[in-house]
Amino acid sequence: MTSAWLAAPIPEPSSSRMATARARQDRLTKPPGSLGRLEELAIGLAGLQDREFPAADRVRIVVFAGDHGVVRAGVSPYPQSVTVEMIRNFSRGGAAISVLARALGAELEVVDVGAASDPGPLPGVVSRRVGAGTRDFRDQPAMTPEEVRLALRAGAEAAWRAVEGGGELFIGGEMGIGNSTSAAAVACALTHKAPAILAGPGAGLDPAGVARKVAVIEASLEHHQFFLKTPLEILSTLGGFEIVALAGAFIAAAQRRLPVLVDGFIVSVAALAAVRLRPEIRPWLLFAHESAEPGHRVVLEALQAAPLLQLGMRLGEASGAAVAVPLLRLACVLHRQMATFAEAGISGG
Repeated sequence: MTSAWLAAPIPEPSSSRMATARARQDRLTKPPGSLGRLEELAIGLAGLQDREFPAADRVRIVVFAGDHGVVRAGVSPYPQSVTVEMIRNFSRGGAAISVLARALGAELEVVDVGAASDPGPLPGVVSRRVGAGTRDFRDQPAMTPEEVRLALRAGAEAAWRAVEGGGELFIGGEMGIGNSTSAAAVACALTHKAPAILAGPGAGLDPAGVARKVAVIEASLEHHQFFLKTPLEILSTLGGFEIVALAGAFIAAAQRRLPVLVDGFIVSVAALAAVRLRPEIRPWLLFAHESAEPGHRVVLEALQAAPLLQLGMRLGEASGAAVAVPLLRLACVLHRQMATFAEAGISGG
């Protein structure tokens, strides 16, 4: 079902680089630990990048787009056509993540892994279409094993391109009408929590819509209960092309020593699936924010993750992760440019 790359070794962060970075932090002109998590970010990135002075200047943002057959159950307030329309909007530079990427000087790539309709060639859009949307998982698996393999590979290729382009930080985002339903279903299967806890309004469902989403997930979990034993089975049965691609990207990024900054609820579900597939990737994942989607906290707890921000965001597109990039950059600049007590001629504590 899977490719050989998925089993490739995943390096550990450099403990010696982290020790050196921590020693430097303790020599900088401040009380030890006084910069809080900014210090830990710099120390952690030094170990991940295996560098004396870590950096987050060259950022690659990849938004994976795909559609979901389960939208036929009325789980989204938007029509499925919005996915391909948003792909075009990304290409034109009009989406929130497009604006944020420009402001950060980050490279933005969009990967179409399976919108319901093919947008055709577009600037900044890579076509890796696995299909024209997934199947309706209420009564059949969303994907075949081969489609899962192809989606994982599409994500891995995006991570490889980021590494080849000299990326210092990888951010994955998603776009797909109905994908919060798919993500909630996958999260339920991975965490064994109830749909009522993990399913939220997504793109803006009213309470009746959320109740309908919960009922759809409950029925689907019951229908497929004997085929949800492994992470790959869960992804194949309930996932989406873009969710699977994100999981593949995170595993491939860790294999190539490329740190990952994880976005909101849907991306975190993909990260949880990736960690269940390859637990060794967990140190390579940093978490940007806790979104307003109610299930996100449950997923973060399952990952033992402490997000950097809590801004009430729920847009997706990697927007929350992009907003957190300046924190990483400032942590690195402080680590590199602050004077030590000896350099400043100040008596240490």
